Amino acid sequence: MKFLYIAPRYHTNQMDIMKGLIEHGHEVCFISHYAAAIEDYSYVTPVVLGYSKLYEIVDFLYVKVIHRKDPEAVVFKIRHGFPPVRKLKKLIYGFAPDVVILRERSVYSMAAYLLCRKKGYPCILYNQNPLWSEPEKRDPAHRIVGRLSPALRMTPVMGMQKAGTSIKASDFFVPFVVEPRRGPAERSYFAADTVHILCIGKYEIRKHHLLLLQAVEKLLQQTPDGGDAGEAARPAEQEDAGDRKIRLTLVGEATNHFQKEYCAQVRRYVAQHHMEDIVTVKTNVPRSSMDKEYLAADLYVIPSTREMASVSQLEAMSYSLPVICSDTNGTACYVEDGVTGYRFRDCDRTDLQDKLERLLSDREGIKRMGAAGYQAIVEKYNFENYYEAVMKMLSAGSR
Repeated sequence: MKFLYIAPRYHTNQMDIMKGLIEHGHEVCFISHYAAAIEDYSYVTPVVLGYSKLYEIVDFLYVKVIHRKDPEAVVFKIRHGFPPVRKLKKLIYGFAPDVVILRERSVYSMAAYLLCRKKGYPCILYNQNPLWSEPEKRDPAHRIVGRLSPALRMTPVMGMQKAGTSIKASDFFVPFVVEPRRGPAERSYFAADTVHILCIGKYEIRKHHLLLLQAVEKLLQQTPDGGDAGEAARPAEQEDAGDRKIRLTLVGEATNHFQKEYCAQVRRYVAQHHMEDIVTVKTNVPRSSMDKEYLAADLYVIPSTREMASVSQLEAMSYSLPVICSDTNGTACYVEDGVTGYRFRDCDRTDLQDKLERLLSDREGIKRMGAAGYQAIVEKYNFENYYEAVMKMLSAGSR
């Protein structure tokens, strides 16, 4: 089959899907709006089509002039950017896909959908809104967007069954795909008798690197009987607390001005709080080197807030690591509380600290949860499940 993907960027959470499609003999074309600084083109090299010349002027004014001090302004183009239609049409029709997967209800995707609908190419909307969702709004604007978007929708976010939520017949849960990387018997733990904590995420405020640093610092301040050493005695107590043997590695992208500024703030915190021997801050690590980072770790933490969906906890599980993540993370459903890791209350440093303490004081638990996470990857988050779900959607759409 011919699979066409159209999305803002070629994200790493697509890599194992692309690998699976190629290895199973399918043909893949991936059209992206733009290219990020760090991407892996091992299996598919996307066509970076960009935006229309007119929109590039709009984007410049919006990002560089009107909202130049807003770090979130750069995402404006994801929903509102429109494509060079003639070039997009030529690419789509030249490829003649059997299925088209469009990311987000955006102007770009709506233009692509209209082109595909004219030729009768089956389309699926992919976004990260929860499967369990409230009824869609029915005002004129939302109804127009609905008509200009595919009826079938796939999402890797389960959401919560609660009052007012339901699952639409045209909506399907299709989880992220991550290949098993290293089973528990194929890796080692606790190098130098130390628990190595790994955190991966762009250097953005909402990723909560500082929250994690504060939690680790508090753990190091505790006396052997569980009390707090106090701020005045901190350096000496930190040395004593070295028996805990904790190391934290932060890995993230810092390419734009806002990310570099926040990364500098993280580095200052580490220096000002005398944590240089405990914390390592890394930037712009290439995808090809991430294997080394996961294998050097014993525990993975993703402390971010307002996280619609993240694939990194599944990547960590694929290396047999237990995971701690926020309970509001869209893909927190992939972390079975107390089995493959823990979920902490969003933005709650004390609860994050408590979950860290549970694992740091139970090294056998770290290995047991890491093994359970690896098994979940093998059974639930493989390419076969993804492909079967997409075929089921196409079958449902043709009826």
